[in-house]
Amino acid sequence: MRQAVKIFKALSDPTRLRILMLLLQRELCVCELVFTLKMEQSRISHQLRVLRDADLVEDIRDRKWTNYRIPDKTKKSLKALFDRILGDKFADSKQLHQDKKNLETCIKENIRMKK
Repeated sequence: MRQAVKIFKALSDPTRLRILMLLLQRELCVCELVFTLKMEQSRISHQLRVLRDADLVEDIRDRKWTNYRIPDKTKKSLKALFDRILGDKFADSKQLHQDKKNLETCIKENIRMKK
């Protein structure tokens, strides 16, 4: 029961939902999330800690980088949950559309290598 409460609390924050939507697309480092979401690094790190504590994301070391991703088992469950409960409600989100555009720019400009 305690883990279920952690998961639902983690899902109750708009910033954490935005992070999850991005991580459903690909694994990202903090600097890429900062660029994409246009938020302070400390705020992103805090939100990632909450998501990690709820076992919704994991961090992977890659030389000097720490990448964040949604574990495969969790990814399936999250996609099903979002599809079943939210359906098209995310499709109309201007914020999520902007996040997607920002992520495309981030990848195109290779922001990670500029840090």
